[in-house]
Amino acid sequence: MTQTHFGFETVDEAEKAKRVRGVFDSVASKYDVMNDLMSVGLHRVWKAYTVTVANLKEGDRVLDIAGGTGDLALAFSKKVGKTGQVVHTDINEAMLRVGRDRLLDAGVVLPTLVCDAEKLPFPDQYFDVVSVAFGLRNMTHKDVALAEMCRVLKPGGKLLVLEFSKVAPPLEKLYDWYSFKVLPKLGQLVAGDAHSYQYLAESIRMHPGQEELKALMHKSGFGHVDFHNMSGGVVALHVGIRC
Repeated sequence: MTQTHFGFETVDEAEKAKRVRGVFDSVASKYDVMNDLMSVGLHRVWKAYTVTVANLKEGDRVLDIAGGTGDLALAFSKKVGKTGQVVHTDINEAMLRVGRDRLLDAGVVLPTLVCDAEKLPFPDQYFDVVSVAFGLRNMTHKDVALAEMCRVLKPGGKLLVLEFSKVAPPLEKLYDWYSFKVLPKLGQLVAGDAHSYQYLAESIRMHPGQEELKALMHKSGFGHVDFHNMSGGVVALHVGIRC
């Protein structure tokens, strides 16, 4: 069997998918609370910037991959209006259920479906914008997933990848201390799950840095690719334009 990474561990590919699912099954109900706590609310700023860069207009079609609890899907839906479409997807049913309920509570009904980013069930050149926020690092074959995202985008369409990235060198020691000493304890205290947040810290270190991901997006079919560092590189927004 082909092997891959689950955090710092080396596991079979099938095992990774199962274990990632377990992580998000465990944290789904406390996901938004933990995001606020562990980012000191900054995740809202990062996502607001992503929505601005999306530059959506009335009638646009948007695919939100790893849409989880639905905050980006909700923001996108306000931009595309009644004539547009936002499809809210995630591979994890528990996360998607939380997101769907949250959207319904806000009075927003969107197409919501469980799907694998490596095998998107959508036609070629269908969407104006595809987004994936804090989900790419959990995918086993990132190149396959990126190629699929490229396939479903219209020519000139935009991919937005919001993800933890390589922090600026002066912040490395502090960031490592916070990630490995504070974050798992916070996860245990709030979500009753230290292990999932240990995995989060490890998965960030195994994810391609800014330049590596930019190169991978080029190889996956995107013509122009740029990235915007936020919070000292803790997070980066990569923007790819389909040829």
